[in-house]
Amino acid sequence: MKMQLAEIARVVQAKNDVTPWATQEIASVSFDSRTLTPGALFVPLVAAQDGHRFIESARQHGATATFWQAGHSDEPTDFPVLEVDDPLTALQQLARYYLLKVDPRVVAITGSDGKTTTKDMTAAILKKRFNVHKTQGNFNNEIGVPMTILSMETNTEVLVVEMGMDRPGQLDFLSQMVAPDVAVITMIGEAHIEFFGTRAKIADAKLEITHGLKDDGFFIYEGDEPLLHERAEQVHQQQRTFGQSETCELYPIMIESTANETRFRLNKYPDLTFSLPLLGSYNVNNAMAAIQVGALLRIKPAEMQAALAHFDLTRNRTQWVSGANGVNILSDVYNANPTAMRAVLRAFQAVPTQGRRIAVLGDMLELGDQAATLHASVAEAVDPTQLDEVYLYGDLMQALATALKAKPDYAAHVHYFPTAEKEQLSQALLADVQTGDAVLLKASNGMHLDTILRQLKD
Repeated sequence: MKMQLAEIARVVQAKNDVTPWATQEIASVSFDSRTLTPGALFVPLVAAQDGHRFIESARQHGATATFWQAGHSDEPTDFPVLEVDDPLTALQQLARYYLLKVDPRVVAITGSDGKTTTKDMTAAILKKRFNVHKTQGNFNNEIGVPMTILSMETNTEVLVVEMGMDRPGQLDFLSQMVAPDVAVITMIGEAHIEFFGTRAKIADAKLEITHGLKDDGFFIYEGDEPLLHERAEQVHQQQRTFGQSETCELYPIMIESTANETRFRLNKYPDLTFSLPLLGSYNVNNAMAAIQVGALLRIKPAEMQAALAHFDLTRNRTQWVSGANGVNILSDVYNANPTAMRAVLRAFQAVPTQGRRIAVLGDMLELGDQAATLHASVAEAVDPTQLDEVYLYGDLMQALATALKAKPDYAAHVHYFPTAEKEQLSQALLADVQTGDAVLLKASNGMHLDTILRQLKD
């Protein structure tokens, strides 16, 4: 972005006179004083810590100006300041203005699982024809979406924005902010069920992504999900579906999966074999969602095929990593819910390996009163003939440990460690793994299995 301070002041309705700095040029925006670059506008958010406390750090790292909450103490007098009622609201106002100014087509993507992978696939496909900007990392909430918008180049033609949610109304707000041309829901699972109570209420909240959808826009969703199929009747915009059944507009007619690749053909393109550099047939649904977006924006099938074969995947999403002593690690440590964990387990158990298959599973968070039942439900995906050892970590995983130990002759292969015993888990696992073993790591991000990943790699 490139904007003068006077223009920003007008957009956010700054309460103070910025005339002395009116022509000061802003090239970027950040709320983290450590990531600022020269020419940046600092946004002091008030959350767990008060961002106003870091104004000196922001200045030292190159901040050119700052928002400042009106009435907040210690306002700088020797530095360009824009007084606003709330820095976060000002950030969102500025993002909406900049989005309208650049005016790209907007693809908004949400879902209980698969939204990050689908975002990466969609961006790769659209880059075959357009200048594309996409959400980086997990910048998918009320702070992250504005930051995604403000970080795009002025020549951006398509913005692919990921949207997360953990409460009703959140996607409504984000959708109204970006006014998507295309809204995508990958699937409805149990993620955040602690806050919603039922999958039906999760579906209601996910459908909010259509609230800001342009009248001539498109709604793309998993057609095999009855909860979405029912709610799609509320959406007046044009619709496209994908899924595994022939009742969907786009469905696979062939799927083959190996440890490092998933190949598939689709009913609409029967003579074209698509390839994903990913384990797991469940990723075909994510690819079909991305292909539906590509088709709407007139990307040629062969171009979509080429894009998917080599797309860049956000880190820690079902990635194979080489460990020490020839151990093969399937890292999926960023997020977890029961549906995703079962799918990854089934795919992992089908992977050929010279050694053993070992799964390290951590707690799935935000499942509320249903946590024990949902953790235990993962047992149905465990095949004792294909999974040699299971390491379970976290207090909630005790329910799965109990369910697995009930499998005939399998109790000795189940190793349970409460949350307080992470070091014991590390020691036991590192002493067990051998050359040629395949190890799956899967848990919610809050369980920090990335530390186990680093130890296996060293």
